[in-house]
Amino acid sequence: MSAARRHSPLESQLMIPADETFDGTFPFTPHFSSAPGFRMHYVDQGVGPVLLFLHGEPTWSYLFRHAIDDLSGTHRVVAPDHMGFGKSETPADRSYRLQDHIDNLEALVLDLDLRDITLVMHDFGGPVGMGLIARHPHRVSRVVSVNAPTPFGQPGLPAALAAAASEAPWFQWIVQAHKEGTLDDVLGELGYNILSTLKLNGFQDTTVITPIWIRAYASAFPTRASTLGALGWAEGFATGAHTFEPPTAEARNLLPSMPALAVWGMEDRTLDAAQFLPLFREIFPHGHVSELPGVGHYAFEDAPRSISALLKLFLQMSP
Repeated sequence: MSAARRHSPLESQLMIPADETFDGTFPFTPHFSSAPGFRMHYVDQGVGPVLLFLHGEPTWSYLFRHAIDDLSGTHRVVAPDHMGFGKSETPADRSYRLQDHIDNLEALVLDLDLRDITLVMHDFGGPVGMGLIARHPHRVSRVVSVNAPTPFGQPGLPAALAAAASEAPWFQWIVQAHKEGTLDDVLGELGYNILSTLKLNGFQDTTVITPIWIRAYASAFPTRASTLGALGWAEGFATGAHTFEPPTAEARNLLPSMPALAVWGMEDRTLDAAQFLPLFREIFPHGHVSELPGVGHYAFEDAPRSISALLKLFLQMSP
């Protein structure tokens, strides 16, 4: 095992107990893979064609709880927690950069030998999932982006990222906090300020805010050491340390014919549809786009049943 994959049990622990269901709102049997070099938690619910759900910052597979319920009757729903998030471990000796998360996802997919995958991506799950396609295009059959960037070497990608950095409150804060040296102080207390962080990125339906809901998202970050995942993603953006996976010629050739769907909450304050939907259309010229008015960045919280209905329709249209 390489130095990047080694970790000490004393330096890495599960922040959320494996059997925690948050009062039955997340009743799914926990599964773990050690293939990525740490204990990576994933939900594996149902049988049938594979739906692989990828979350972003600072959420975990809890974000997909309604979709798992809605779709696991007809599909095998696999929803991992990225390193440093949810029920996965937070190793002390890893970089938590995009390329590290792509390595982890690749290891999990190969460990489970997942094929004919429908990727369902949110937030930074987009770049991670697109990295998987770049490496293993024949394992992925369909792509669904829900408020998720789809970087794949598009000429307009740098401009979209620059616009997000200058206009989105979340990215503006990251850049400024890094410059002032306060990024670690704020995200190091994510267990206490999780609600304000989620609201800064944007969701509209405040009725979801309950003590159980807050506990589910806050429990992943009880200590400063447990916030390495959230900090690493933000810090990597501020310093330009994330590296998008370069697609092979084979992957580039396969993508235009791949069935694809973009579902976008149009009140997203972090990933503006005007900047990121053109990137989706550029690589998926025959893809479908569904714009959801009144829905924010965390669309799976604002409109879970609408998204499930759109996913079911998409899957029926592209068997």
